[in-house]
Amino acid sequence: MSSSNQPAQHNSPIWAAAKAAFPYSLPMVIGFLFLGVAYGLYMKALGFGVLYPLFMAALIYAGSVEFIVAGALVMSFAPLHIFLLTLMVSARQIFYSISMLEKYGFQLGKKRWYLISSLVDESFSLNYMAKIPPRLDKGWYMLFVSLYLHCYWVLGAVIGNLFGDLVPFNLKGIEFAMTALFLVIFAENWLKEKSHESSLLGLGIALVCLIVVGKNHFLIPTLIGILAALTLWRPKLTSQLNKVE
Repeated sequence: MSSSNQPAQHNSPIWAAAKAAFPYSLPMVIGFLFLGVAYGLYMKALGFGVLYPLFMAALIYAGSVEFIVAGALVMSFAPLHIFLLTLMVSARQIFYSISMLEKYGFQLGKKRWYLISSLVDESFSLNYMAKIPPRLDKGWYMLFVSLYLHCYWVLGAVIGNLFGDLVPFNLKGIEFAMTALFLVIFAENWLKEKSHESSLLGLGIALVCLIVVGKNHFLIPTLIGILAALTLWRPKLTSQLNKVE
């Protein structure tokens, strides 16, 4: 009886989608595992056991936001600070969501809820560009792509935390990785920008807030100031960008 059901199972749309989505997701596995391991090491350096990165990677699943939350766990309780910082870091997800409205529509049923909650940079790029064969169920295919990426991230975080003791160097100072990550992101954006006005505006507001309110309280005023300034200057920045293009 089990042998007669096995071919039917392998021919099911779910199995077919899972099988086809796996090789499509594989190019991302090295990057996800590497960053996940770095996150697991970071959590270990902060003194947290494996359950913390396991559940945070599985339930938060927001890349750089998890580094922010990890650092917040060893600092004084500041929910507004974390909320605003997370909002600024993850604001790009709004544009991802708009782009995926058609692909992640109500026609996917309950699958769309996981697809929405697991929408990260990599799942957006893969599912947005995916050319899914007509024989495959598109909803299941995109779900499995997102699920595989999710698993790679969780696996990396667990490996990094469990085997951090085997790393042949002192982990003290690894918490600077989050600061370094934002510096790299800023540098990459600076090189890609055709106009640096928005970046200079952000740096200027941060410097003013740092001088006025000090290093312990400048972050929230800086975030609010940058958000307000970019909102007010958006028409001007857009017109200048169009001129440069």
